[in-house]
Amino acid sequence: MVITSLDNKKVKEVIKLHNKKYRDLTNTFIVETQHLVEEAQKYGMVKDLFRVEDEVEDRDDTYFVTKEIMKKMSTMESPSNVLAICWKNDSKEIIGDKILLLDAIQDPGNLGTIIRSSVAFGVTTIVLSRDTVDLYNPKVIRATEGMFCHINIITMDLEEAIKIIKEKGIIIYGTNVVSGTNIKEISNISSFALIVGNEGNGVKKHIQLLCDDNLYIPMNDNVESLNVGIACSILLYELRSKNG
Repeated sequence: MVITSLDNKKVKEVIKLHNKKYRDLTNTFIVETQHLVEEAQKYGMVKDLFRVEDEVEDRDDTYFVTKEIMKKMSTMESPSNVLAICWKNDSKEIIGDKILLLDAIQDPGNLGTIIRSSVAFGVTTIVLSRDTVDLYNPKVIRATEGMFCHINIITMDLEEAIKIIKEKGIIIYGTNVVSGTNIKEISNISSFALIVGNEGNGVKKHIQLLCDDNLYIPMNDNVESLNVGIACSILLYELRSKNG
């Protein structure tokens, strides 16, 4: 059976998931493109699977739709032939000893880049502040290239997270390009928590005061600052290389 009506209950459900409030209400989100759907399937996250009618998939939870319906359900300008409704990660614990905290990151592309770099450089948990862009925003999910499945990501108040991390005895680094410590001067660390902040304002002052130290990246004087995704990637690489 091929779904051809926008009044179909399942189609309406997908369209509602374009809205964060409905994603929060149902604890589900949209994943699109073959690669991302396959990653979600590996981790048992897929609730419902939709394919364009001329696609073939031998699964009980597959719904076939017309290209026109897929276009309405999709969040992309050029829709993929596959879309899935997935369950959100239900983890609420900070695990491991290489932790990244994000303070009010707003750009979906930046968050996606940071998640990919976190997986690449061994971060065990990412903590999102409550004013950071929604992890399950479709643009964020696409920007992660599937890496959202590979790492523990939670949302909580950063002050609460910092308290938990301090109780674990893990050193906490903030970021400050004016009064921080040169990242090159840090050595012999086996665990860390790193906090990076908003694209325009950086880490909030009261959060910086809770850190054990603040870091900066030495660079050409002609460059005032780096994109937060790039800066975070460099810092994570440097911190991992100082494990010892």
